[in-house]
Amino acid sequence: MTVTTDPAPPPPPPPSAGAAGDGTLAAFGYRQELRRQMGRYASFAAGFSFISVLTTVFQFFAFGYSFGGPLFLWTWPAVLAGQLLVAACFAELAARYPISGAVYQWSTRLSGPAFGWFTGWIMVIGQVVVVAAAALALQVVLPAIWSGFQLAGGDPAPTTATGAANAALLALVLLVLTTVVNVVDNRVMSAVNRVGVTAEIIGAVLIVVLLFTHAERGAGVTLRTGGQGGPVAALLVGSFTAAYVLIGFDSAGEMSEETRNPRRTAPRTILGALAAAGVLGGLLLLGGVLAAPSLEDGRLATEGLGYVLTSSLGSGVGRALLADVAVAICVATLAIQTAGTRMLFSMARDGMLPLSARLAKVSPRTGMPFAPALVVGVLAAVLALLNLASPEAFLAIGTTCIAMLYLAYAGVTAPMLVRRLRGQWPAPEAGGRDELGRPLFSLGRWGLPVNALAVGYGLLMTVNLSWPRAGVYDPAGGHWYFQWFTVLFVGATVAAGVLCRRRAPAAAAAGEPGRTDAAEAAPV
Repeated sequence: MTVTTDPAPPPPPPPSAGAAGDGTLAAFGYRQELRRQMGRYASFAAGFSFISVLTTVFQFFAFGYSFGGPLFLWTWPAVLAGQLLVAACFAELAARYPISGAVYQWSTRLSGPAFGWFTGWIMVIGQVVVVAAAALALQVVLPAIWSGFQLAGGDPAPTTATGAANAALLALVLLVLTTVVNVVDNRVMSAVNRVGVTAEIIGAVLIVVLLFTHAERGAGVTLRTGGQGGPVAALLVGSFTAAYVLIGFDSAGEMSEETRNPRRTAPRTILGALAAAGVLGGLLLLGGVLAAPSLEDGRLATEGLGYVLTSSLGSGVGRALLADVAVAICVATLAIQTAGTRMLFSMARDGMLPLSARLAKVSPRTGMPFAPALVVGVLAAVLALLNLASPEAFLAIGTTCIAMLYLAYAGVTAPMLVRRLRGQWPAPEAGGRDELGRPLFSLGRWGLPVNALAVGYGLLMTVNLSWPRAGVYDPAGGHWYFQWFTVLFVGATVAAGVLCRRRAPAAAAAGEPGRTDAAEAAPV
């Protein structure tokens, strides 16, 4: 099916504080259905818990080290710099479009309904994959805390058949719990998020301090290569660790309809969550390499930071810290599922999905969209069960979710750049004001170069993540579908999107809830 759209008109300035300064959605053509109960820290927690530096660093440290050796640490500041460029663009948009389903809403208003729809579709499917990947991370820490968590028996390493099977079992249990929390009440979900993020930050700081005080070597070791490749592999494949960790900062924007003073709060928490995770994550990686008992015995490349904690800090302290990591994994899975739920709800509210009426329904008792949470949870569980087929599924799922989100991010930053190049992006003085009457967050004269670099970085990383390297995705050989998993999954996502989009207009015409024209309701 070929979709054609007329060029989007130049956008006028966003509504000023007088039009939507109280945080309502009337100026965008929506009714306030979700409960606006989140403050600034809860908004920060939404972004930080999606990133979940403890979850993702522990999950992917061994992979990065196995390919690049200590040198892979230098990919961290490079990826962080690139993601900060993207986050800066998102911060501008969060101030102008404080709406759930942020990436979908932003892309639609910057480009057009068709392009925005596919950006949102890729994003929501990517979020489902991230939920599955996060839930599978429990296998990295729980069996190391207590052998009884190895329900399937055998070797607990995620790269073994028994470890992969057990990861799927633990993931299913966690997904049931997070789905329940996601339908109970906004206040419960927000409270769990805040408590979990606080525990994660305290735990991460404590781990960093302990690792540095137990260092076995100096920082000069980070200039050494090693693992399965040389410097090129360290920079390209090793960057997967940083790329996987430093995503999801847009979740503060996803929760805008539930945040007080979103025009002022969301831009700052998007940048704050990424910066905080970037600093803590980089210190964790460095501390792990410096404190590891050995860099050559192979355990750092297979067991990662869990091995460093239990070996260098003692089993008691190490297990206690791993318990904090397990809490972080649970909260991260919850936060990612929440973000996916809001994206699905936002698209359904516009009548853009089959069964939109059900997916867009918000419970008057809890203020939560029940059906989207259930759909995201079930689909993530199905993906997690792929781990039963082969240990390679763990890596395939992890890298696929990163590529999907990077592609969706480019679906926002690219049309934003086109707007700037056409002179259609508002100047700071024409950009409206936030809830407190202050000018909206703006990059000013730095907007064009920051936006251009964000687009270039995002596209290069998407290609890097998707490239079908046999040595990365199918090291044992004989599983061509894992080698090409990311490419095949993206292709299948687009094909499924075409089918869904064909049904969506019929669903909207049948009387399902829609919106005021997304391309014209309160544009930039």
